[in-house]
Amino acid sequence: MVDVVISGTGLYVPPHKITNEELVKTFNEYVDEFNARNKADIDAGLIPAKQHSSAEFIEKASGIKSRHLVDVKGVMDLDRMMSKMPEGGHGDDEQPCFQAHMAIEAAKQAIAKAGLKPEDIDQVICSAAVLQRYFPAIGIEVQKHLGTKGSAMDMVMGCSSATYGLIAGVNAIKAGAAKRVLMVNPEIFSTMINFRDRDSHFIFGDIATAVVLEDASIAKSNDLWKVTDTKAETQFSSNIRSHYGPMTRLDDDSLHREDMFFVQQGRKVFKELLPLVTDFISSQIEDAGLKVEDLSRMWLHQANINMNMYAAKKLLGREPEEHEAPTVLDEYGNTAGAGSIVAFHENHDDLKSGAKGIICSFGAGYSIGSLMVEKV
Repeated sequence: MVDVVISGTGLYVPPHKITNEELVKTFNEYVDEFNARNKADIDAGLIPAKQHSSAEFIEKASGIKSRHLVDVKGVMDLDRMMSKMPEGGHGDDEQPCFQAHMAIEAAKQAIAKAGLKPEDIDQVICSAAVLQRYFPAIGIEVQKHLGTKGSAMDMVMGCSSATYGLIAGVNAIKAGAAKRVLMVNPEIFSTMINFRDRDSHFIFGDIATAVVLEDASIAKSNDLWKVTDTKAETQFSSNIRSHYGPMTRLDDDSLHREDMFFVQQGRKVFKELLPLVTDFISSQIEDAGLKVEDLSRMWLHQANINMNMYAAKKLLGREPEEHEAPTVLDEYGNTAGAGSIVAFHENHDDLKSGAKGIICSFGAGYSIGSLMVEKV
């Protein structure tokens, strides 16, 4: 039986940061402009007036205070209110596209922490909720510019992308298809946001994570986490959805429709998905012969503070202490598939050998993916 370990993690944070206050200023200016432009229809009851937002509302609803974006100027431009492609962002044979660049920067950290060189890696898995393009694969572009060996591939699994990428990497090593796998998770979900929508314009931030997985027998890092179990589950739902894709341009009226952006039925998601998640985690822990009290930490998907605290409380049977289910929402926002990995990256150095934990992400699909880990 081959044991697989996490031997290094990395994080790339875009330099452009925007606070709730800054985001709300532009949003409220848009609301005022919309209501003034449509005053006659609003007064006639034909369309509803749009409502202002506030930094306090956002923080209470989500726990988010700020987020980092691939572009801020376009989002803050009242006439645009969406990201702009960074200069040279499409990339070419010599320079990586901006999503691959994010992945590469995170990967360099993870590889260095694992005590390796890029050529030691024999498979790259790029798994993210949103990909900059369909082909050539972002993973292959990362492979080229990093200088890794073997093969590379892309995966898309919504907010479960990172854990599904890790599960695929673990399985590849256990099957003998690879010795060392690099999972990169460059999330650019702000490009899918409708920044004119009060309920969702504040949710997402951009970030990239990277994780090195190795056959335990050859790993040499001083910070090893054995993957003791993996689990995945899916159940189809349209409650988190975007219709954007290659068919979009075939419909003359579809390009700017609101359902081309991220659309979520938040209350339905809370009611339907969270019970699935807590049952999923509880059964995984039980099947491993453990109790939730045996876990030192739960690194959960960073959806919003209310979902995280609900899940942690349901699992523990009490209010969680901050260190038991750490959150990174206040600084980064919801970073789609990256959230649980960011939480792990920033909140595991204090744990000692033998400490057990679970890395779990969940979201669109519905999808849930998790890895149980133990500090070596």
